[in-house]
Amino acid sequence: MSNTSNFRDAIRKAQTHALVGPNVIRNALPYVGGGLVLTALGTYGGLGVMQNSPALFMPTFIAALIAQLVLFFVARGVAEKGNNGVALPLLATYSLLTGYTLTGLIAVALGTSGVGVAGIGLAALGCGATFIVARQIGSNLSDQDGLALTRTVQLGMIALLVVLVGQLLLALFGVYTPTFLEIGISAFGVFLFAGAAVVDFYILPRTYRDDQYLPAALSMYLTYINLFVFILRLLIAFNRD
Repeated sequence: MSNTSNFRDAIRKAQTHALVGPNVIRNALPYVGGGLVLTALGTYGGLGVMQNSPALFMPTFIAALIAQLVLFFVARGVAEKGNNGVALPLLATYSLLTGYTLTGLIAVALGTSGVGVAGIGLAALGCGATFIVARQIGSNLSDQDGLALTRTVQLGMIALLVVLVGQLLLALFGVYTPTFLEIGISAFGVFLFAGAAVVDFYILPRTYRDDQYLPAALSMYLTYINLFVFILRLLIAFNRD
């Protein structure tokens, strides 16, 4: 959910509405793809630890989650300064840690009847389809529509973050989200990050120069990872017993 701060920065930097990096998304895409591959490897490793050393998984999960949060701000700061040589290994490590922290969700999906590997593949396919549609729409938005959509998505991110924090706090006290509410939250997340995917194609070329492809890649990576998570959560909610 680190996209919230990204949107605030994007609105501030894009006030001139001029394209400063017309090729930045094209330059960023290989790094987005590489990050997603590393995330898959991190999840695969996490599933291995969960299966072979279950007592070790939770402590390493907590450590990975803390390291992931810290590394996000460090890596983003370094990338924003244009120090690509240092930022790239930091972002690669961040992608691996993200995959590890997704292990629990993937394990639940694999153990849910009606989801499984097919559901995970469907979630990934949904992200790919969103990319194609978002590219067409976002690249052709007017300045008025683009900034309006960006602000709307930003407000939605804040609302979703509040709901997720509340959901987590309730879970700590043994109060779990009813299925119908989980479906609503997950559907809202899917809708919101589909909108964020459209925003990326409008805002990133107006925010970053062509040589600032790593912070642009991080923004897109976060969008599609979160979209994947909420699609998968929605599929699990629909198939919950």
